[in-house]
Amino acid sequence: MQADLPSFVLSISEWVEKTNAIGIIVRKGKYGGTFAHKDIAFEFGSAIGVPFKLYLITEFQRLKDEEQKQIGWSAKRELAKLNYYIHTDANKK
Repeated sequence: MQADLPSFVLSISEWVEKTNAIGIIVRKGKYGGTFAHKDIAFEFGSAIGVPFKLYLITEFQRLKDEEQKQIGWSAKRELAKLNYYIHTDANKK
């Protein structure tokens, strides 16, 4: 009922209690804090800061490029191995 008021504030711990949220843990006290699943944390970080969102996107693209390089090398290696067997089998026959 208060959500439409400009002064409405809902803390994370209240939200977790009222919605039975999973993936977020709130600990109070000296060594407390709010902990979330990495997907939730990334979404939250990208929602509150454009620089973080851009960093996340560029880092993801860099990792995918590295993965493609590894797959490309592996595919070339497998192709060379198959060609080697084809040639040696042909020579044996």
